Amino acid sequence: MLMQLLTFLSLLLIAPYGAAASTSQEVGFQYRHMSDGTEVGIWYPVIGRPVHQHLGIYEQDIVPEGQPLGHDLPLVVISHGHGGVSSGHLDTAVALAHAGFVVASLTHPGDNWRDDSRAIQVADRPKALSRLITYMLTTWPHHTVISAARIGAFGFSSGGFTVLAAAGAQPDFARVAAHCNQHPEYYDCQLIRHHPGPLPTWSDSHDPRIKAIVVAAPALGYTFGREGLRDVTIAVQLWRADDDHILPAPLYADAVQADLPHTPEFHSVPGAGHFDFLAPCAVSTPICQSAPDFNRIAFHRDFNANVVTFFTRALH
Repeated sequence: MLMQLLTFLSLLLIAPYGAAASTSQEVGFQYRHMSDGTEVGIWYPVIGRPVHQHLGIYEQDIVPEGQPLGHDLPLVVISHGHGGVSSGHLDTAVALAHAGFVVASLTHPGDNWRDDSRAIQVADRPKALSRLITYMLTTWPHHTVISAARIGAFGFSSGGFTVLAAAGAQPDFARVAAHCNQHPEYYDCQLIRHHPGPLPTWSDSHDPRIKAIVVAAPALGYTFGREGLRDVTIAVQLWRADDDHILPAPLYADAVQADLPHTPEFHSVPGAGHFDFLAPCAVSTPICQSAPDFNRIAFHRDFNANVVTFFTRALH
């Protein structure tokens, strides 16, 4: 379903226009590829002249290819949801970069808007996120501005599962069959039916370089349980959309909240749907449409401020 909604979104359609006169601290942006071809968007503090830029169905005010400003900067890596793209949370990335973070978001190989052939092979995802961290610390030309001791991760939907796994969570996929027998209409169960084959064999994906995570509407939350989450001992900010019809309560965010060994910073968002965690859009598509009484732009001002505050405190 999400694949069809995103089929016209392209990272290659980057169209800047206009310019502001500011020379104060702004946000730089780079679009890169890792050695395996993985697409990466990178945001960071700069001094420069911003331009307004369309990035697929989103838009941002950034300084293209600017020289990074600062040193010992914290890094936040972003993992998008099923069928998504690296730009899906660009407003959150921009807010973090304004606050002095370097932010890197990948387009997950095999689970993105162009290609979801490996969508149920979720064991691939935390490994890809770890490769992104390594790329940013060693290969990115400006890697010396990053503090390797101050790394956080943000994930939405399947990306929420990804950052939990990277923080030490261990899913039990034996729980999936009973879940889907009981809830065959749920989106994760439909996805599994549309991608026949065995669920992945899990291996430890813990990346100890990650010191704090923000998790929004996590997929497969019910697969962890208390035992599977016992090693997630870092700081966690957890978000639930109260009107989420894709991953409805209480089997996803609520299950994670209940089973984490330490109480997370938990936020429930009245009136929000699943896709309201995506950045406000520049065009109208189904994933960009919120409920009539829900203001995604206003919500994201509060959401981004909370994410910045959390990472600032956790990665001090």
